[in-house]
Amino acid sequence: MTEPDYSLAKITLLEFDDSVRNLPGMYFGVGREDPRLATRVLCAVVGHAFHPATKVAASHTPDVVAEITADLIFSVTDDQADILTGRGMPKLGYYDSLLTCDRWSSAAAAAVSSQTFVEVWRHGHGFRQSLIGLRPVEPPAEFSPPAGAGTRMAYILDPAYFGAAAITTDLASLDVHGPHCTNTTGPGKVVVRDRRERSRPNEYRCA
Repeated sequence: MTEPDYSLAKITLLEFDDSVRNLPGMYFGVGREDPRLATRVLCAVVGHAFHPATKVAASHTPDVVAEITADLIFSVTDDQADILTGRGMPKLGYYDSLLTCDRWSSAAAAAVSSQTFVEVWRHGHGFRQSLIGLRPVEPPAEFSPPAGAGTRMAYILDPAYFGAAAITTDLASLDVHGPHCTNTTGPGKVVVRDRRERSRPNEYRCA
């Protein structure tokens, strides 16, 4: 029997975004050819916003709003600004972007997007950044933010990667909790709005 070759020369180290694109099942639960992939990407971003890192907020306490504007275009906004320091300066994450490891599902979604836009604000300080996939186009720029605190991420999923896949129109089927959520009580809520048919917008609410 031939022993497998585990020599260093045979090992390939993937960057985070390359890992996501090569192994989407590890991040979204389905493979690239699965027609549910675009929906799972949306659910991953919404679910992580509703179940953030423990140092950001407790699960089911954020208010999250997702808006679907095209089959492969959506945005997610929540009322947590976990990447601003006490001095109002942004902490940088993947490739010096505004997406840190506390938002790894959001970063994974950016990796399979052709364009990503991030805004974060708190205490009168706001920063925004444009990305190509997960790679920043420029450093974060300041902007005049709305009141309160929040993070908004907008994605244009890469049509060359997703092919004919599309985010489902059956909003009631969306899983915003995931398999590891055992307690769904809390003051927060998720609102998902489908604006693809502007004459008949569809809305789904989950507490």
